[in-house]
Amino acid sequence: MAAAKIRVVVVDDSALVRGLLAEIIDRQPDMCCVGAAADPLVAREMIRNVNPDVITLDIEMPRMDGIDFLSRLMRLRPMPVVMVSTLTERGADVTLKALELGAVDFVAKPKIGVSDGLRQLGADITEKIRTAARARVHRLPGAPAAGAAAGTPAPAPASLGRLSTEKIIFIGASTGGTEATREVLMQLPADAPAVMITQHMPPGFTKSYAARLDGLCRIAVAEARDGERVLPGHAYIAPGGHHLSVERSGANYIARVQVGQPVNRHMPSVEVLFESAARVVGRNALGVMLTGMGADGAKAMKTMKDAGSYNLVQDEASCVVFGMPREAIAHGAANEVLPLTQIAPRLMEWLRANAGTATSRV
Repeated sequence: MAAAKIRVVVVDDSALVRGLLAEIIDRQPDMCCVGAAADPLVAREMIRNVNPDVITLDIEMPRMDGIDFLSRLMRLRPMPVVMVSTLTERGADVTLKALELGAVDFVAKPKIGVSDGLRQLGADITEKIRTAARARVHRLPGAPAAGAAAGTPAPAPASLGRLSTEKIIFIGASTGGTEATREVLMQLPADAPAVMITQHMPPGFTKSYAARLDGLCRIAVAEARDGERVLPGHAYIAPGGHHLSVERSGANYIARVQVGQPVNRHMPSVEVLFESAARVVGRNALGVMLTGMGADGAKAMKTMKDAGSYNLVQDEASCVVFGMPREAIAHGAANEVLPLTQIAPRLMEWLRANAGTATSRV
């Protein structure tokens, strides 16, 4: 018996975009567009009537914007949502808000040449819909401003002092990872080890993402710049469309930010960052694999472990998508598998317990 098709409702105020998305979806053998709505109020009734598996949701619409609708949806009837946003600075900021509210992923539609641009993105769009259909979504707490509440820091963790100076934490994440990474970084003290992060994200979004995290965390967070020194108390995010790796320059670690070929179909790629961690940082590395689709970084995380790093992997129950963590575990790369909320405390605990094991840079 054939598997049931993924049922998708498209919500967009542009008739052109609605038609294109429906066409892209209906061409897939495993999914179908069961409805298209011009605004959230129409969509609300449609969702009640057709009970879709996934919604694609525009942000800027009449009568009720996509963010307001998403907030209500995730409180009352949580379901997988893929946002369709514009490649603008405001579009990036609002998209990050949507991910905070529970959207699984987003597609960045071009500002001009929408018809050809969306068709070229067809494979990406349908892959994100498939991923969303399998994702775990959680009901949003009841307050209308629930998304904003996520920015309140917890009580400050104890200082690490010099325990952090020789170590670097390496984080890899994809689908669901923007909020998972935030959860980890917000629990770190201001003098935590340097953190290097590859989050699958297109160009134009990582700058807004880094600025958002910088305003929430005790450590300083920014997009990585090629050649800059990697320092404790700072987190460095791979810019969209660039690979991030770590290199050594004398007694210092430096960030290497370069355009190259996609690795595992991604740029930035977790594989590139983790491979450099194994090669350059070795026993001074701590690896973290968070929620995400696919296998990017799993092989290199095992190489990190073989080089002496200590690796934590997010558990299935707390992941939006368990693909990348599952692959890391299958490759034998994990020292521990933990719920998301326990990863940062465990990193700090491990650093304190292994204060005397740091290997000096040579």
